[in-house]
Amino acid sequence: MDFRLTGDQRALKDGTRELLGRLWPAAALREAVNRDAADRDAVHRDAVDRAGLRKLWRALGDAGFFALRVPEESGGLGLGTAEAALVFEEAGRALLPGPLVATHLAAGTVPGAASGERVVTRVDGGLVTWLDAADQVLGGAPAGAVALRSVDPLTPLHRVPDPPSGSSSGAVSGSGSGAVSGTGASEGSSVGPLAGYHPVAALLTAAEQLGSAGRTTETAVRYAKEREQFGRPVGAFQAVKHLCAGMLVRTEIARSAVYAAAVTGDAAEIAGAKLLADDAAVRNARDCLQVHGGMGFTWEADVHLHLKRAWVRALMRPVAAEAEEIQAETLGTGASQ
Repeated sequence: MDFRLTGDQRALKDGTRELLGRLWPAAALREAVNRDAADRDAVHRDAVDRAGLRKLWRALGDAGFFALRVPEESGGLGLGTAEAALVFEEAGRALLPGPLVATHLAAGTVPGAASGERVVTRVDGGLVTWLDAADQVLGGAPAGAVALRSVDPLTPLHRVPDPPSGSSSGAVSGSGSGAVSGTGASEGSSVGPLAGYHPVAALLTAAEQLGSAGRTTETAVRYAKEREQFGRPVGAFQAVKHLCAGMLVRTEIARSAVYAAAVTGDAAEIAGAKLLADDAAVRNARDCLQVHGGMGFTWEADVHLHLKRAWVRALMRPVAAEAEEIQAETLGTGASQ
């Protein structure tokens, strides 16, 4: 079996990168982050974020971002889970904000989700992102949601004290049930201890983590070539070489796992892919910060944004302990057969 990207898939990936470069360039990212830092009035800040998010959402909807897996006869692009993973990888690379996964899952069922006219979020692991800006929550609005101080300046969070059954696991239910038709991972299936968790949501989150891991690897390598110390680039020093090499290895291992899981649609493989992608995103961001030295700790550098977003995504189900439990159970079942 040939797992290399087809010409159409490469074109989709390249086109998505070009699109996001226009819709969410580095300048827009920096403006949003600086605005959040300068404005500590929560009410005013939410209003600004909501307006900016809706403008971005409509542009993404016009480009077909949310309707990727909606059948063509229903007005979508009719692509599969593998193509969606490639697109979400680019979204992670660009640090695109907003409840992307939830709105994607809702496309085709929730009116206006596919076109980007409605912002849809979901409860995942007891957390809800962008709750105040969302028009709808898959599975119904959570009761008693408490606003949290998010580590990521571009991902507002609420915690649900006692999530309703299904919603906390990220299963699509209520108005968003069976949201999208497509190929690849089954909708809302589960294995082992994660009854009700949504494999497609986990896969697309893993793809975002993969994109972030790849971006921090590129950033670290570029800086190691440019920054000079003792008369030569810091990348010439063995310790820095080892850091960059380790980042590349983690990225490519995660890439293989995410791409394979997108093709097979196996829930256990998806859990393993998210485990590897979470690790790659978090550790690569940390190592990228280390390569940058003191500069990496500054607000002006974007390294900390990838680290903070990776931390938040790692809290989405399955978290590391749950993914490890799935892998152990899968191996145990295979050994007993």
